[in-house]
Amino acid sequence: MIGRRSILAAAGVALAMPALGQAYPTRPVRVIVPSAPGDGGDSIARLYAHYLERKFGQGFIVENRTGAGGRIGTEAAVRAPNDGYTLVMGNAGSHGINAALYRNLPYDIARDFAPISLLVEAPNVLVVNKAKLPVKDVAELIALAKTKPGELNYASGGPGTSAHLTMELFKSLASVDLQHVPFRGAGPGLQALVSGEPPVMFVNLPPAMAFIRRGDLHALAVTSAERTPDLPDVPTVAESGLPGFETIAWFGLLAPAGTPRPVIDALHAACVEISAIPDVVEKVRLIGGFTRASTPEQFHERIRSDIAKWQRLVTEKNLAQE
Repeated sequence: MIGRRSILAAAGVALAMPALGQAYPTRPVRVIVPSAPGDGGDSIARLYAHYLERKFGQGFIVENRTGAGGRIGTEAAVRAPNDGYTLVMGNAGSHGINAALYRNLPYDIARDFAPISLLVEAPNVLVVNKAKLPVKDVAELIALAKTKPGELNYASGGPGTSAHLTMELFKSLASVDLQHVPFRGAGPGLQALVSGEPPVMFVNLPPAMAFIRRGDLHALAVTSAERTPDLPDVPTVAESGLPGFETIAWFGLLAPAGTPRPVIDALHAACVEISAIPDVVEKVRLIGGFTRASTPEQFHERIRSDIAKWQRLVTEKNLAQE
C-alpha cells in the first residue's frame, strides 16, 4: 500500500508543515454537514469523504449537524480549532443565503472560513405532488396560485436554504403568494411532499432525482439557464414564462479561517483530483449534479457574489430575519 507521505510527495504537497509540526493528516478528520442525512450536501460529503480517506490514509468522518437553515452546523465549524481536522461541506444556503437573510449571525461567512474548493453544482427543481396539485406546467401552477392567494403551501428544507429563497424569487417574479412550510432538511420536506402536504416545493435536484424517476413527484421545471441532460424533457423556469430566472445550488469544502495554507493546498489538490475521477463524475451526474472543482480564491469570490445576489432579494422583499 502506498503511504500517505508518498501520496503527498507525488502530488507535490509540502510534507513539513511548521504550523502543525508534522505531516497532515495524522488522525481522522471531521467533515461537518450542516444539513440532514440524505440531503444533497450529505450525499456529496460522503462521496468525497470516501475518496479523501483513500487519498490520505486517514478517516474523513461525516457528521450531520442540522437545524436553523444550516446555522447550527456552520457555527460548530467556525468554533472548531483551525488545525485542519474540522472541515465543513458548505452549500449555497449555509454559506451564501444565510449571510443575506439573517441580521445577527454569530459569524461572518466571508471572513471566518477558508474556502478549499467548490465541488458540485446542481440546479434546483420545481416539483409537485400531482395527485394533490394537478398542474402540468409552471403556467398552470401560476394560474392556480393566482386564484388562491395565500392558500397554497410550499415546502423547503428550512429557512435560508437555496430552495426557500428560490421560491421567494419565483413568488416575486410570478406575482403569486404561497405560504412557507419549512422542514428540517430536504429529505423530510420531500417525504411530506410525497404524502401531499405541502404539495409543491423547490428542492436541490440531487435528493429529488430518485423521487422524480420513480414517479412519486412530477418535475415542472429546473432553475438552471439550460435544461439538465438527465431531465431533457423538463423545461427551465426561464423558458416556462419567467425569463432571466436562474438559481444554482452548490456544494463545497471549507475550513475555519486561519487553517494553515499547506493544509488548504493539500486538501484542494485532493479535491481537484477526486473531482476528475470518472466514478465520481458519474455518481454526481446520476443525482443531477456536475463536478465543479475550483481554486480557493474562485470559491471565495463565488461566495461573495452569492451573498450580494441574495441580499438584493432579501432587501427588496423585506425577508431579513433575526
